[in-house]
Amino acid sequence: MSKNGSISSSVIKRLPRYYRFLGELKKQGVDRISSRELSQRMKLTASQIRQDLNCFGGFGQQGYGYHVDELREEIGKILGVDRQFGTILIGAGNLGNAIATHINFDTRGCKLIGIFDNNEQLIGRQVGNLTVRHTDEIPAFCNEHHPIAAVLCIPKQAIQQIADTLVVMGIKAFWNFSHYDLSIGYDDIIVENVHLGDSLMTLSYRLNVLTSEKEMESDEYEQ
Repeated sequence: MSKNGSISSSVIKRLPRYYRFLGELKKQGVDRISSRELSQRMKLTASQIRQDLNCFGGFGQQGYGYHVDELREEIGKILGVDRQFGTILIGAGNLGNAIATHINFDTRGCKLIGIFDNNEQLIGRQVGNLTVRHTDEIPAFCNEHHPIAAVLCIPKQAIQQIADTLVVMGIKAFWNFSHYDLSIGYDDIIVENVHLGDSLMTLSYRLNVLTSEKEMESDEYEQ
């Protein structure tokens, strides 16, 4: 898949964006697109796009550009969206419920097959097409269904213990929303820590810069 077996995280993080933009182009009936046209839509340089795609062998033809449907399919294979990795979600509170309900796991490489919580008021509730089970059932469930990924929407004080337990049960990857930078002492475990608050503060920073610049311009004008 990769020419050198080592792809930078920045390139990997851009792949879903390529996949999404190409999906939008497909819906618009666009059959082919040049790297220059794609760069204009995505606000990237054409050379950056070519470099990113060359990490995986390169696509497209000189003078023709990229075939939208074929390129999207190839990127989808690289991302593994066709694999349907068995996934469980721990924590069926407001955040966990929203993630289970509003994110289409099936089109993003994972299949949500179980939801768990230790809150007796949530046990037995229906979330989408799944019923919330007690966390005590996780070992038996993992033994039977063999999930390999877990979404964590639980308090940070409980995260390390349950993560270590899940690793023993065969979980190989975590999508972690716990506000705790999960660091597991296993070389073969994948962790994606998601900090929604950090994203909001990044937005705040950009707003702060923008408004500060506007205020400076206003002060200069008044002088």
